[in-house]
Amino acid sequence: MNQPGAAPAARSLVTRFLDGVERVGNRLPDPAVLFLLLMLAVWVVSALLANVSFSELDPRSGDPIQIRNLLAGTSFTTFMADMVRTFVNFAPLGVVLVAMLGLGVAEHTGFINAALRAILSVTPKMLLTPMLIAVGIFSHVAVDAGYVLVIPLGAVIFYAAGRHPLAGIAAAFAGVSGGFSATFIPSSLDPLLSGLTQEAARLIDPSVVVNPLNNYVFTTASTGLIVLVGWFLTDRVIEPRLRDTVVDGDAADMPKMEPLTAPERRGLVLAVGSMLALAIVLALTASPAGSAWRAPADAPSGAGELLVATAPLMQSIVPLIFILFVVPGIVYGYAAGSVKTHRDVIAGMSRAMSGMGYYIVMAFFAAQFIYAFGQSNLGALLAIKGANTLQALGMPTGVTLVGIVLLSGFVNLLVGSASAKWALIGAVMVPMLMQLGISPDLTQAAYRVGDSSTNIITPLLPYFPLIVVFCQKYVKGSGIGTLLALMLPFSATLLVVWTAFLVGFWMLGIPLGVGASYAYPAG
Repeated sequence: MNQPGAAPAARSLVTRFLDGVERVGNRLPDPAVLFLLLMLAVWVVSALLANVSFSELDPRSGDPIQIRNLLAGTSFTTFMADMVRTFVNFAPLGVVLVAMLGLGVAEHTGFINAALRAILSVTPKMLLTPMLIAVGIFSHVAVDAGYVLVIPLGAVIFYAAGRHPLAGIAAAFAGVSGGFSATFIPSSLDPLLSGLTQEAARLIDPSVVVNPLNNYVFTTASTGLIVLVGWFLTDRVIEPRLRDTVVDGDAADMPKMEPLTAPERRGLVLAVGSMLALAIVLALTASPAGSAWRAPADAPSGAGELLVATAPLMQSIVPLIFILFVVPGIVYGYAAGSVKTHRDVIAGMSRAMSGMGYYIVMAFFAAQFIYAFGQSNLGALLAIKGANTLQALGMPTGVTLVGIVLLSGFVNLLVGSASAKWALIGAVMVPMLMQLGISPDLTQAAYRVGDSSTNIITPLLPYFPLIVVFCQKYVKGSGIGTLLALMLPFSATLLVVWTAFLVGFWMLGIPLGVGASYAYPAG
């Protein structure tokens, strides 16, 4: 048992630090303006470094890396000409808006509220946190669907259970994004990363074959670790700190924890039945070997598979979410009496879109900044310089693993896409470490730990502005600082604990995955 006052003092110190992070973060300009300022900074820095010669080789071309001056005539006019296209093609934009259309109907008719009340009536309150984090990790199978589905529902579940909604957002965000490389069901990320790892390894040894499940044992074991760490932090650090944070969102939008009425129960049964029917139809049409949902025969990899990036099933996740919520939402509405005509359905979609105006504004500026940063090559330069510095240090294997994790985490703060980061630093790190006797499988595992751990504290994550919007629905004064303060304990703890977990795997010789090794050459 703790000494009186000892534990509260320790928590008070953490709380004061996080409160400081929140205050400083929220004093930053509005996120949209912040992205604009960052874009202007990239323009200026790119102009200053454009004429500087760097010795680092760009792994994508094999030539010395060159910073592109974004203020030069051709670069600037190209940026202007592509501005609309850059915004429209901003990947999270369509994903968010289409998914929110379906969720808007399900929420407007009362289906989501009734379903959550039914679930909460049979779920022990103490298990809500681990359940939510586990669902967030499971959502990786559906690529980015967790950001627009699990995270807002996390807030709803916690609020309906009498807990702070921002704690629900934090727990869900930790599972969806902080545990991005923890998985008990293989996702499209596995073949994506292993393919890049294999390409990089073959720069040294053309015979190297990297199995898509080369990290599967480690990532599966990591699932339990993420759930336990997230559970402890949510219940013991995040939620206690939020006790004095007033929920001042629109009371009409807040879920109510009341017993289900007879019409609601009838509507819920029919709605869940319609959802199951849709799922069965999908399963029956996807299961045949020649199903049109599978990757085509001429796909570059995974021909005939369902869970690969080239499969129409994986490319249709967001439309499927739309259908799997619109149909049950409509069924529930008519059965429960909350929908009278088709106009009520359209009203639900309209209401959902009206709440996304702020996100659309932020997405516009975020898209322009990310495009400019990528075109300038500044992120690539920093990543390659970091990898070369790590090589020059010549540290022992265990320390090198920690270095890879930290480097990956740092680069993740600058480059949002997991594949883009690994294409950059993997092409340098994998062959470099092979020459030091470290296998491509181990290098990739270390990268995944660093990448996931800092996902939740980088505003450059394409979905970060969306999570801020979710927070503002419940606490109107929420900003970047609010979300950073919520997620910093998760990020710091995961970075330390998950890295130690990987080093423990290596020291004990536990297999990383299928066909994986720790040393190169294997043996």
